[in-house]
Amino acid sequence: MSTVAVVLAATLAAALAGLRFRFVRVVVNGTSMLPTLRPGDRVLVRRKAARSLERGDLVVFARPREEQRSWMIKRVLAAPGDRVPRAEVPVLWGYQEPLVPPGRFVVVGDNPEDSYDSRQFGYLKAESLLGVVVGSSPRGSKRRNRRWPLGD
Repeated sequence: MSTVAVVLAATLAAALAGLRFRFVRVVVNGTSMLPTLRPGDRVLVRRKAARSLERGDLVVFARPREEQRSWMIKRVLAAPGDRVPRAEVPVLWGYQEPLVPPGRFVVVGDNPEDSYDSRQFGYLKAESLLGVVVGSSPRGSKRRNRRWPLGD
């Protein structure tokens, strides 16, 4: 094998390793995000994008108040600097600030009847975030070549 081929192979391996560190695929398990996401759907998550999150983004984060880590997917209702959505999330009436504080988010499921979210646990801490969902593919689709944008 020539030196050029070895260098090219090493560069490709490093690039793939970098992508694997930056992106992760998560399988949806549960109905809290119906109708947007269904059990078995796969989502592509860009790790740790807390600074660029906006209202409406889907995020994956560690379930609050649990010793053993499990992941949840929810929609950002309010990001730092947004108005505190007390009407939608009454548990936030206990906080005096008019704006969501730095390092905190308000997240909700699209299916409120079956969602454990900020309506129960209040603010989500930014350090709990795995990342932001950048695409999804429905259950049963081909793994590699079929990705659909989330839309909304």
